[in-house]
Amino acid sequence: MKNAREIAFDLLLKVYKKGSYSNLALKSTITKEGLDSNAAAFLSKLVLGVIERELTLDYNISLYLREPIKKLKPEILCTLRLGAYQIFFMDSVPVSAAVNESVKIIKKTKYKFAQGLVNAVLRKISYNGLKLPDSENAAENLSVRYSCPVWLVELWLKSYGEENTISILEHSVKVPKTYARVNSQRIAKDELIKLLKLEGINAKENKIASNAICFESGGDIAASQAFKDGYFHFQDLSSQILCQEIEAGKGELIFDLCAAPGGKTFTLAQEVGKEGLVKAFDINEKRLKLIKNNLERLKLENVRIQVGDAGVFDESLGRANLVLCDVPCSGFGVIASKPEIKYKKKELIDKLPKLQYFILCNACGYVKDGGLLVYSTCTLNPRENEDVCRKFIDKYKDEFEVLPYKENEDFRNIFPSQFKSDGFFYAVFKKRGRAN
Repeated sequence: MKNAREIAFDLLLKVYKKGSYSNLALKSTITKEGLDSNAAAFLSKLVLGVIERELTLDYNISLYLREPIKKLKPEILCTLRLGAYQIFFMDSVPVSAAVNESVKIIKKTKYKFAQGLVNAVLRKISYNGLKLPDSENAAENLSVRYSCPVWLVELWLKSYGEENTISILEHSVKVPKTYARVNSQRIAKDELIKLLKLEGINAKENKIASNAICFESGGDIAASQAFKDGYFHFQDLSSQILCQEIEAGKGELIFDLCAAPGGKTFTLAQEVGKEGLVKAFDINEKRLKLIKNNLERLKLENVRIQVGDAGVFDESLGRANLVLCDVPCSGFGVIASKPEIKYKKKELIDKLPKLQYFILCNACGYVKDGGLLVYSTCTLNPRENEDVCRKFIDKYKDEFEVLPYKENEDFRNIFPSQFKSDGFFYAVFKKRGRAN
């Protein structure tokens, strides 16, 4: 049976070669291998940590190679990254264990001839400690320090300034807080916190958004009886802030056009009450099934789910008081929980605004006179955010008006440093005309 380090090596290789999603690969592997909580936690820290710190690790590894790092075979590179990560970022692991276990891993591959290289590089790394560049190029320095591509650091510096950029980068390498939204139709916030405590789970009230709680202890929260009984659903605080600030009214009809995984759907369903209705659409039938399962758990009966392409207008759906389109995006606001996102190719990111604009233009056809159209993303990228919204309002200024977030600020960026939550963006537009 393989130990956690060997399993981590296999997973990292899979992510590296096949582009697998680390969180999904981890979840299935932990279940398949039947790992206990300690082994699962160690494995998760290794895999996510190596991906999170990839550029920092590669910079340090490169210092002790005779040839460019890109010439290393993936198996050798993954082994070196695993060892270096333990040395630099896992104080609980003895250096000797990090080095020796890495050598054992490479010996079990067809590249066992590289065991001398692995041993030598990792010993030099342990002796010299973590090295960071100190050049005149601020973007390059930050790129290595926080393991983020230079082009993305440059984008943030230009768009948000140095202070916000550093706050985004610092948050990206921290363990993200876990937030949930209390099912207000079934339990009060204080009562839920007490129930969770009885199960050994510490949660505290968050006053930024009503009915928001933050978990102070880890573990498998989804295995708790309170979760199984449908007393809460997971939803990041930034997303909850959006749901609160659009102030959905009792009895309203809402269309959630890109609904999966469903956090906003569940919250808005509680806001409109049993007299209201949320119609949740998603193009992915499997993801809709996840929403369906959660609806049954939460016992929310005022939601209807349906397969639907947000980019194709369906006249038969009618009009709604509120139309929400949380569009597909680069996800640069959730790097802390999905670290591989930051390594997406820039060319792929550059194609997103066209799709996002198309969805927003399609969505506006579903809004009643006097109703609201909400555009949101979990990314921090002006091209996907402000630029899309300005292009939309330029075209539809006779039909829609922007409802400013505050004076001199039409749209809202939520930076991780503000609330210790995901990076997020949203804009609210109101359709001109009399509300029905």
